[in-house]
Amino acid sequence: MQTRATLLAHCRDTLGAMRREGRYREFAHLEKLAGRFPTYRWHAPQGVREVTVWSSNDYLGMGNHPAVLEAATAAIGTHGAGAGGTRNISGTSPLHAALEAELAALHGKSGALLFGSGYIANQAAISAVLEALPGFIVFSDAKNHASMIAGMRGAKDAKRVIWAHNDLGDLEAKLAAAPAGAPKLIAFESVYSMDGDIAPIGAICDLADRYGAMTYLDEVHAVGLYGATGGGISERDGVAERVDLIEGTLAKGFGVLGGYVAGDGELVDFIRSVAGGLIFTTALPPAVAGAALASVRTLKQDPARREKLAERAAALKSALDAAGLPRIAGPSHIVPVFVGEAELCRQVARRLLEEHGLYATPINYPTVPRGTERLRLCATPFHTDAMIAELIGALRAVLPRGAMQQAAE
Repeated sequence: MQTRATLLAHCRDTLGAMRREGRYREFAHLEKLAGRFPTYRWHAPQGVREVTVWSSNDYLGMGNHPAVLEAATAAIGTHGAGAGGTRNISGTSPLHAALEAELAALHGKSGALLFGSGYIANQAAISAVLEALPGFIVFSDAKNHASMIAGMRGAKDAKRVIWAHNDLGDLEAKLAAAPAGAPKLIAFESVYSMDGDIAPIGAICDLADRYGAMTYLDEVHAVGLYGATGGGISERDGVAERVDLIEGTLAKGFGVLGGYVAGDGELVDFIRSVAGGLIFTTALPPAVAGAALASVRTLKQDPARREKLAERAAALKSALDAAGLPRIAGPSHIVPVFVGEAELCRQVARRLLEEHGLYATPINYPTVPRGTERLRLCATPFHTDAMIAELIGALRAVLPRGAMQQAAE
């Protein structure tokens, strides 16, 4: 009883502090509408109303693509709702095998392995690699995702060295200072989801070659969206073959669910054989695997949505700049708008939703540093010029002048 009371008191104190600081997470009840993306139904306390969502990670709207929906329906009709077990018990089907082969080919690798989510893929694969050899040193970009950090921390004997975000000079200095004979892994992302900036993958691979390191690239915010066939920034930049392990998701550009790693077939097979995040969890449902397979194949063959996404992102950035709104500059499809204070960020997001019928996610600490709170926007291929104009007008109405001036400074 004493432990429970102490724990509950701690929980109350922590939640109270989060509320006072404006960091308490409240989930808007948003109902996605097939065929009407990016229009959702918002189930508010006052009733149900339709809103336009500006923060979906279904970047290309593939969650509503007819081929994807048809594949999911067909898989349920043939295989039922669930996979029936873990991959090693009864959860590996021809759909899973075909999807892994498709993902390996997407990245020009000899192997790929499915996981239940991108988070699990990072956590399980990074831990497995770092535990494979004694004395591993992992060089982690300062802005790496929490799932990557979880994977590094899960390898108890590995040493983690953090290098300044996208700073090649700092990375090289830290590589040079490490023991020459130690196994090394450089872990980084391609598109960073909160700033929208992009890593210099080729230059990082140059340093990996120079110092005998392996590379692990998280492409979750890029697969499906960049490259001739949707292979991500590494495909776009022509350097995919130089990256040892590429991790991706099926839940963003591909619009479904799941994560994966792709790389050398023997290395992927090793991860398959030792990663607890794969061995001890149920496989993706057949409908998910079938839908994801259809999405990957569709986007490989048809670049139209990628091209439209790039055009819409440019239109949104141009409109924000023309209106003098505090956009955080970046080259990707992710468009952050600076607010700069947690409670204010929450209030701005709430007013956008309640007064203007627009949903934009407020991003607060610890996801971003204190004082850099922001709204995270993305214009999908289905956001029209009229929607952009509506958003610009609403932002001008709800963003305080102080936040705009602070961003300008």
